[in-house]
Amino acid sequence: MFTRIAITLQTVALLLQAVTAGLLLSSPGGRAMHSASAIAVAVTVLLHLVAALVARRLSAILPAVGMLVMTLAQMALGMAHLKTLHVPLGVLMFGVSLLQLARAWSDRRAAAVPA
Repeated sequence: MFTRIAITLQTVALLLQAVTAGLLLSSPGGRAMHSASAIAVAVTVLLHLVAALVARRLSAILPAVGMLVMTLAQMALGMAHLKTLHVPLGVLMFGVSLLQLARAWSDRRAAAVPA
């Protein structure tokens, strides 16, 4: 259950990051909001990794490590102002997080249905 909550929070943080990216382009205070939401993404990705490690399932740990690697790359690209790589990686991260979210919640339903 902890893993599902962590992935849900991660996905919401990534969606918020996309919203603040739009604000970054359209409003003067957008940079501060985008930076704050980047911290939220980093925290939720780390929470996801901790949850996966606690679950001790390799099938949960590898995607969490992958998301951490993408987050670190995303932060470096953003700080370097390499938008041509930063934006597509952000879209990829949100898509991967949605897939992880769907998988985590569908595993729950499958486990609840008696065979």
